[in-house]
Parts: sequence; C-alpha cells; structure tokens
Amino acid sequence: MTGVLTKPIEFTIIVPVLNEVKLLADFIEHLKQQWSHPQELLIIDGGSTDGSWEWLQTHFKKNSYQTPPGRAQQMNFGAQRASKKWLYFLHIDSHLPKDFDRILSNAIHSGSRWGCFRLKFNHANWLLRQAAAGSRWNHPLCRGGDQSLFISKKDFDSLGGYDSQYAVCEDIQLIKKLYALGGFKVLPAYISTSSRRFYQNGVIRLLFHFGIMHLSHWLGAGPQFLHRYYLRFVR
Repeated sequence: MTGVLTKPIEFTIIVPVLNEVKLLADFIEHLKQQWSHPQELLIIDGGSTDGSWEWLQTHFKKNSYQTPPGRAQQMNFGAQRASKKWLYFLHIDSHLPKDFDRILSNAIHSGSRWGCFRLKFNHANWLLRQAAAGSRWNHPLCRGGDQSLFISKKDFDSLGGYDSQYAVCEDIQLIKKLYALGGFKVLPAYISTSSRRFYQNGVIRLLFHFGIMHLSHWLGAGPQFLHRYYLRFVR
C-alpha cells in the first residue's frame, strides 16, 4: 500500500560497506527493482580487503567513495556528498518493501521528519521472530540501524550527523537525539535484514549481548565502554 498520490520526494540513499563484495551486485539490483523512481545511491567503503572497493571501481565508480573505517565516518561522508534534500541510511544486507521510496515520500508529506521501517529477519527461528516483533513499538529501546533511517539533510546536519566517537552504536546514538526532539515515525511496512550473524555466533548469545549494549547505551554508557564490550563479547 503506497497511500495517497503526492509529488515524489527524491532521496540520497547512503550505504556503508566493509568486505561485502558478495552482496554488492544483488543489492544494487534489488534497490532498482524496489524503488518506484530512480534515486541517488552512494556506497561508502570503509577500507575493504575482500575486493569490494575494486568491484565498486569497476561497476559503480561514479557513486562510490572510500573513507577510513567506521560506519559513522562513512555515513557522514555520504551525507556530505548527497545532492538531495532527504537522506536515507541503509545497510547492505537489507531487503526493502516494494516502492519503499514512495512509502517514505508519503510519510514525509504527512508530516514525518524522521523515522524507519519495522524489522524482520530473512531466516528467522521463533526467538528471532519475537525479537524482531518489538520493532513495531515506538520506543528508542526498539530501534537500530538495521531498520534504516530517513531524515532531511538539514536536520541531519543540524544534529551534527553520526557521532564518530562511537565505533559501535552510532546509529542508536543519533536515534536517541531524534527521540529527544519527538516525532519519530515507525512505518507499518517491513524491512528485512540478514540473520546470518546470529546463526554464525549463536542466536541467544548474540541477542543477549546486543541487548546489554542497547540497554547500556540507553542508561548512558559512553562510546569507549560500548566498543570494549563489543570487542570482547560480540566480534
């Protein structure tokens, strides 16, 4: 369902990547199949060593860039290069609903300044389905970068973008600021993300540690603590 007919809004889609050469071709094709109108797509590589950057230079050179590692730096760089007034931050292992750009456009025309989709996993057992179900609730503890984020370039810049002090949790740090301002919109459509990491590292184990990190951040833990925890228990 795409809602009322309105003038389409143009987006710059910003995708940070690191060592994802196996996903690049299918991801770009997926976007082209899912958007209702072609959008600006910028892919920002963070120093890949698996051939991702070389692939981009061969197949997507015009709109690919390389920065030092760190998703915050990558996404901020993409926002600086964006030519559109609205930004849409997305992970490369995401699958989007049909006409996602029209859904976003309609939400903006209805007054939304920032927001995301609900989440589901592409291959989910019962526990992952229950974990993803929480994404329907409009609370900061239920948010994460896998749900994507739309925001105007003007608002993004005024908030200082992603905080590069955060090697991890940079997405929920920005989202925390947005919730403090109010009006965060959780769209009823779903974005699908890969569950590969959970099965590789143990579903219960990873859900537990991600939950601890999320709660710690919400309670005020700083970027150094979160990064140390991530390196010890997640990576």
